[in-house]
Amino acid sequence: MKITIPFDEARADTFIGGHRVDGSGVGINYADVIVKALKLTLEDGRKVACKRRGLKLTLTIGDRSGEGLLRRLDNGPDERRIVRQGLAEAAGNVGAAVSFEPGAVVLDMEPGTSS
Repeated sequence: MKITIPFDEARADTFIGGHRVDGSGVGINYADVIVKALKLTLEDGRKVACKRRGLKLTLTIGDRSGEGLLRRLDNGPDERRIVRQGLAEAAGNVGAAVSFEPGAVVLDMEPGTSS
């Protein structure tokens, strides 16, 4: 099952590229715009949510949770790549895959992801 979750890409882009320095070096404010969009209830009743605490992203789908880290040394210095790799890691730990389209996050959940 693929779910497309839109986010305000124009607003997110104002937080990267030196426009607004957040001091983290990993795009914390950029990540917050995307994380805020990842909160919904699926047709089958499962909830999808994402939280950020420090450099850790926690993605929850139904009763399963996965964590990913915003790693500047491995994925930097591009903040977009850092956030996308962290979210991909969290999704992988839940049993899902994540991809990005302009202005949207696409979650591809395998059939047996959670009950």
